[in-house]
Order: sequence, then C-alpha cells, then structure tokens
Amino acid sequence: MKRIMSLILCFLLLLAALTAVSIVSYGKKDNKAPSDVAIVLGAGTADGEVSPVFRERINHGIWLYENGYADYLILTGGIGEGNEKSDAYIARQYAVSEGVPEDVIFIEEKSVITEENLEYAKDIMQENSFETAIIVSDPLHMKRAMLMAGDYGIKGYSSPTTTSMYKSLRTKIPFLMREEFFYIGYCIVRAFR
Repeated sequence: MKRIMSLILCFLLLLAALTAVSIVSYGKKDNKAPSDVAIVLGAGTADGEVSPVFRERINHGIWLYENGYADYLILTGGIGEGNEKSDAYIARQYAVSEGVPEDVIFIEEKSVITEENLEYAKDIMQENSFETAIIVSDPLHMKRAMLMAGDYGIKGYSSPTTTSMYKSLRTKIPFLMREEFFYIGYCIVRAFR
C-alpha cells in the first residue's frame, strides 16, 4: 500500500511539473495574426483606475490596434467589489485617454472570471459578425485563456503582453501556482461537461 501511495504521489508531482513547464512555455509564444478584434482579459480596477496588471494588458491591446493587427478592441470585466463602474468601463476610459477612438471599443461588463470574460466577449463577437480574435493577457495566463476561448468557439490567436507586471520570481511563482491550480481544475471540469 505504501508503494502504491508513493507511485501516486510521484505521478502527481510529475503531472504538476509538466503542467507548470507547459504553462510557462505556452506563455512565451506570440501567435498574433491580423484579426477582427483583440479581446483584452480583465485584471481589476480600484478607485476609478485600472490596476497595473490590467493597464499593461490594455496597452498591449492598444498596440495591436495601432499596428493593424486588430480592427476593434473588446475590453472585459464586470463591477468589482467596492467599485461603482465596471472594470471594462474604466478600461475604455483609459484606452480613449491613450488615443484609441471610442467607436472601435466594445466593453463586456458582466464577467467576474476569465471564463466569463471569454463567454460574454464571444457574444459581442457574434453580435458584430467578428470571426477572429487575438486574446490578450499575461504570459502565464495564456494557456488556460486559449483553452477556454476554443471551448467557446472563438477562433483566437494568443498574444501575451510583453510588459507583464509579473517580472520577479517572487511574483511569478505564486501566479504560476495559481494558474496551474486553475488550469488543472478547468481541465477536470470540462471533461465532465
């Protein structure tokens, strides 16, 4: 019995290590291609300002728009605790202040989690006959985000921000562990859908 438990533990540790390597390596790839829209995944706001993490994601979405990779932007995020406006609304204000025309920005204001960001962004895509999307997030978030995008029927291309606020090992390791937990959890849940 002890040997079986040791083998199970070794298998789980190997699975965790392989998943972590997969998440890290996936986040290093930028597969952007000219698309109808860039979907910028939410990352919170406070006191009417986008968080530093969200700001860098929005900046990357703006870069994609300005460089002809995306004709439109979908900024995502509902109303966070303690906020009066949605994260997407505040993100739009930020993007407009950076010179993006308001008429090329769509906002998705119902979501709370990544899966909802993509689910509701897909609705906006369908309403506007958008067929392709570039998914924008932090590198360590991309593998899970792209898996979810595919599950919602989004023909998407991955483009992680190059200016992620998760730079040091002190910030990267907790984010990686969190992503690994949610990625494995999502894979288990989707297997039963």
